Amino acid sequence: MKRNKIIFLLLFFLFMAIILYVSYDISSRTTFPGSKGNLKERIAPSE
Repeated sequence: MKRNKIIFLLLFFLFMAIILYVSYDISSRTTFPGSKGNLKERIAPSE
C-alpha cells in the first residue's frame, strides 16, 4: 500500500509539472486580451 501511494504521488507531481509547463508556454506566446488598447476601434473602425 505504501509503495502504491508513493508511485501515485510521483505520477501526480509529474503530471502537474507537465500541465504547468504547457500552460506557461502557451501563455508566454499569447497576449492577454485586457492589455490591448483601443479595442472598440479595432472591432468596428470608425470612418
